[in-house]
Amino acid sequence: MAVPLLKIAYHPSYAHPLPEGHRFPMAKYELIPAQLLHSGTVQPDNFFEPGLAGVETIMQAHAADYCRQLLDVSLAPAMVRRIGFPLSAALVARELRIVQGTIEGCFFAMEYGVAFNVAGGTHHAGYDWGEGFCLLNDQAVAAAHLVNSGICRQVLIIDLDVHQGNGTAQIFEGDSRVFTFSMHGEHNFPFRKERSDRDVGLPDGTGDEVYLALLAQHLEALFREVRPDFVFYQAGVDVLDTDKLGKLALTKAGCLSRDEMVFSRCKSANIPVQVSMGGGYSPHIRDIVDAHCRTFAAAIQCYD
Repeated sequence: MAVPLLKIAYHPSYAHPLPEGHRFPMAKYELIPAQLLHSGTVQPDNFFEPGLAGVETIMQAHAADYCRQLLDVSLAPAMVRRIGFPLSAALVARELRIVQGTIEGCFFAMEYGVAFNVAGGTHHAGYDWGEGFCLLNDQAVAAAHLVNSGICRQVLIIDLDVHQGNGTAQIFEGDSRVFTFSMHGEHNFPFRKERSDRDVGLPDGTGDEVYLALLAQHLEALFREVRPDFVFYQAGVDVLDTDKLGKLALTKAGCLSRDEMVFSRCKSANIPVQVSMGGGYSPHIRDIVDAHCRTFAAAIQCYD
């Protein structure tokens, strides 16, 4: 039974065409909504199509020159290589739509407890740069919007992608209104880490038991010390033992327990949470899609 009030940002442009053989699993953005509907986890009216974020909005977290170069499709070739996607006006429009989906999701989360973006979690985009398949940092822009507008006093970003949220950390360095927490593979990309407000670097091969114990410990401390009134959750599934880029060893059950722990903590504290899906690079796309869909199911079970 789907939660009637669960809202999920999605637009067909999320599945942007890439050159044949590109290593990014772009097809997952078509397959996740299809699987959620096929399984009956959600219904069509759970989805909403976001508009495009405006330049003034994205400049709350990104440098004006970088934003203008993106919108003009005039980034330097070295920056385009660093991002890893062929740059086009359609790709930039996709990124603006993803950012807007996360912003709109914040307000649905405030109303209903939790909201999702099928894409997003683009945490490698920094103030004036993109990298690692990230052009604009959707959760950073949304967090900046919430605190700059006075809607929220204190935001907590929980980043559990296998890769450090380096762009998010850099954007909010020195901004006490947004607390950045990243628990990630210590010896994984990005090899030059930024400094989050709290970083937990994990050794290669970390499995369910150690991971979940550490997460429980840090979540307990974070909610007590930070006292957020809004949470962003970056729920990358590249922590799986099947992931070809991850280097950690979580099972699907462990990844699901991770999600359940985050949602349970947010709900018990009555703090709204916006969820963006983050990375996943298992060789079989069905493993990526299944793990992402389990995150939706965990929220539905928690908030039903």
